[in-house]
Amino acid sequence: MSTPAPAVLLQRLQGEPGVASGRRRLVLLLSQLGDFDSMEYAQALVPVLPRLEAAGIAVLAIAIGTAEGRQRFCHFTGFPAERLQLEDNAALHRSLKLSPGLESLGGPWPNLLAMCAGISSPSTLAEVWRGCRGDRAAPARFRPEETIQLGALPPLSGRLFDRLGAGYQRPFELATVRLRNMMEVLGHWRTYVPNDAWITQRGGTFLLDADDTLLYAWQDRGILGFSATMARPLAFLDPWLPPAG
Repeated sequence: MSTPAPAVLLQRLQGEPGVASGRRRLVLLLSQLGDFDSMEYAQALVPVLPRLEAAGIAVLAIAIGTAEGRQRFCHFTGFPAERLQLEDNAALHRSLKLSPGLESLGGPWPNLLAMCAGISSPSTLAEVWRGCRGDRAAPARFRPEETIQLGALPPLSGRLFDRLGAGYQRPFELATVRLRNMMEVLGHWRTYVPNDAWITQRGGTFLLDADDTLLYAWQDRGILGFSATMARPLAFLDPWLPPAG
C-alpha cells in the first residue's frame, strides 16, 4: 500500500517551480547550510544531477540559512542555487518530525559537542573513523590531477592518495573532504550559520512519486548520518536512475 507524502511537505512545495505534482521529486530537508551533512550531501548529489534530470526526477533542497549563505554554499559545493530554498528556522523540519538532535544539555553548543562525541548521535564516531581508515566499498573522492586546497595550508595533489591505492576510498581521503568543508564553514561561520539555535537540527530525504506518494524517506539520526548507506549515500536512488554512462 502506498504511503502519502506528508501534507506539510506538499503544502511547502506548492508554488515552487518544477516540483509540482505530476512528476517524481527528490526533496532534501537539509539542516543548517554550515552543517557537515548539508555540505557533504550536496557534494554527493551534484555529479548525479544530470542522471536525475534524465530520469525525470526534479530536485529541491530546503535548508536553514540566508540568501548570503546560499550564495556561498552553492559556489563552494557546486549545488545549483535555483534548486535550494531557505527557511529561517527549524519549524518546517519539526513539523515533518525530523530529529531536533540533542537538546538536554542547556544550550546548542554543549549539545552539538556532545553529538560530535557520539551522544544521541548514533554511528557518528564510526563514520568519522571510516573517513580516516578508508572504505573499499566506497568510491575514491579525489582524481589524481585534482588540486586540494585546505584553507591557507599548502595545496595537496590528488596523486598523494594514489600512493595508498586506487579504485576505492583511500585512508584519510574522506577525512580530507570533511576537513576542507569544516575549514570553509569555520572561516565564514556567520554566513553559513546565522543563528546557533538550530545547529543540532537534523534533516531528511523524501522521494515523491508523481501522485504524491512516498517512494522513499529517510530521517537523519545524528551527525554524519544523512543516508542509510554512507559509503554510497545515494544508493536509494538506484531503482529510479538510468545506469551511469
